[in-house]
Amino acid sequence: MKFVVDTNILFTFFWKNSFTKGLLVDQDLEFFAPEFALEEINKYSDEIIEKTGISLEKFKELRRDLAIFVEFIPLDEYKQFLPESLSLIPMHPDDTDFLALALKLKLSIWSNDPHLKRQSKVKVYSTSELLKEVGL
Repeated sequence: MKFVVDTNILFTFFWKNSFTKGLLVDQDLEFFAPEFALEEINKYSDEIIEKTGISLEKFKELRRDLAIFVEFIPLDEYKQFLPESLSLIPMHPDDTDFLALALKLKLSIWSNDPHLKRQSKVKVYSTSELLKEVGL
């Protein structure tokens, strides 16, 4: 199965013993995210390092690993879907890239953000719903 995954889910990849990390590395699942999600991870690197207790070197190593398990898609590949995405979730412009990418790829989204579920164009799975969907 394939999913677009949001940044908050990606942040948990850096946690020690992260259950989410186990899902992201599952060979039977494929994940996609907007390229700017990597920028967000870099932007919050200090906070991630502080909260997880990992070193800067370990953070860089995990960030490289993350790019192996998640395909990061450039804006040019889905930007034509941004206006529609913004119209579906106008109060949450930070999430329009994820929705636009899901529209482009015709995939569901893995996110624990409840506001994404308020639109009906793209199916959104919470972590617990995703576990049920994939039979874990």
